[in-house]
Amino acid sequence: MSIKIKELPISERPYEKLELYGEKALSEAELLAIIIKTGTRKETSVELARRILNLNGNLNTNNLNFLREKSLEEFMKIKGIGRVKAIQLKALCEFATRMNKPTDYRKIKVKEPKDIAEILIGEMKHLKTEMLKVAILNNANEILKIQNIVTGNGSAINVDVKNILAEAIKTQSPKIILIHNHPSGNPTPSERDIIFTENIEKACEIMGIKLLDHIVIAGDYYTSINAKTKIGRDKK
Repeated sequence: MSIKIKELPISERPYEKLELYGEKALSEAELLAIIIKTGTRKETSVELARRILNLNGNLNTNNLNFLREKSLEEFMKIKGIGRVKAIQLKALCEFATRMNKPTDYRKIKVKEPKDIAEILIGEMKHLKTEMLKVAILNNANEILKIQNIVTGNGSAINVDVKNILAEAIKTQSPKIILIHNHPSGNPTPSERDIIFTENIEKACEIMGIKLLDHIVIAGDYYTSINAKTKIGRDKK
């Protein structure tokens, strides 16, 4: 029979260890054990947490992002994980995703593609379907707003031009940047992405709005469709 958490030395119990030494002293299994709270009759919460982490197949990668891909049903297939624990795990993953969102991007000045990409990579790199966003900027290239245009339909570029430009027209903003993700993990713009960008650029010209760039995010990487053109300068 497995040793219970309360039978371990105080310095080895996850809750007490965090209080004594701080959260950075805990292993990933110990941190996860605090979330799931209890184990089973045969194993401690830490042992159960280790089994969950073993779903990754390679604990040496230090990459916990695989947890985001697991559904409630997949978590519940693990012996010792019922409905409540599965919900706790999904909530934890979503909470982590939301923590990656920028707290306040307004008035950040965009000088080059990475300035906008770095704001959104944390939020967009784990998405399973394409999302299209538009960043609205003032004449000084400062971000006024980043708006979700379309998400969750499998292809972010099947969207009406009017929906993309509506906010910029409404607020009389002079510049925009498009951003969308590739769930495939490949940041290379497709021919369809390039044609879409050209069409939006033409529509922007008609409305007196400048399309500065179209950024494609995939995982931790990104590509600027207008990479050869410095943002904020006219194309040559």
